[in-house]
Amino acid sequence: MVSQQGSAWRPAVPGVKEVFHASFTTHVYPAHTHDAWTLMLLDTGAVRYELDRHEHGALVSGVTLLPPHVPHDGRSAHPTGFRKRVLYLDGSVLPDELIGKAVDTPMLADPLLKQRVHQLHLALDEPFEASSRLALITERLTHHFARTAPVVHADPTLADRLRQLLDASLPGGMTLNAAAQELQASPTHLVRAFGKRFGLPPHQYLTGRRVDLARGYLVEGRPAAEAAVLAGFHDQSHLTRHFRRILGTSPGRFVR
Repeated sequence: MVSQQGSAWRPAVPGVKEVFHASFTTHVYPAHTHDAWTLMLLDTGAVRYELDRHEHGALVSGVTLLPPHVPHDGRSAHPTGFRKRVLYLDGSVLPDELIGKAVDTPMLADPLLKQRVHQLHLALDEPFEASSRLALITERLTHHFARTAPVVHADPTLADRLRQLLDASLPGGMTLNAAAQELQASPTHLVRAFGKRFGLPPHQYLTGRRVDLARGYLVEGRPAAEAAVLAGFHDQSHLTRHFRRILGTSPGRFVR
């Protein structure tokens, strides 16, 4: 008997092909492959699996990365089962030369990497934030497997130019990849340079600017639902979530 609860979806985040959250008790995966990198967090339990005919284990304490096109299976290591969160990353997100290293060491005991992957799961409905977090994750994974240090961008104007781009893109905003192409820098360089210069990541700056726009529309007397759309939010609930987080109150209470 298969005992499973789960959901899968495709977020509007470049590089993320699919998200899969699931709980398994008795299900056993047969040997199979993916055409994507499989980045997995275990929230409970433990998993035993063979990867390229070698036995491995996935634990709550680590982050597991399975490379594309390499056969693997999977089963719970305990009778109580396991709960997992998986990101399937497009093959272009990580270079092919890391596949061999990932086959040898698929689980990484890295608390910072685990925290970043968890934060990415929480940000999947915010494409700019999710892209920023994914850039830092891929940088750290590359560092682990290729043993290369993060590159420090030397352009002192990069952060200011990114801020000007973000301001000019309001209220609709722009993607991190589009900004990277415009400024001829990698997404990771943009995120790091902006944080170093202004003390907050670019996605947080962009959200704050949108909240400022919404405040202005609310003070003008526009309904919260209209102010939300005009300021670049998906809907009123999207605005309310960020408005409350930044200002400590709802849009309705703010205007009263």
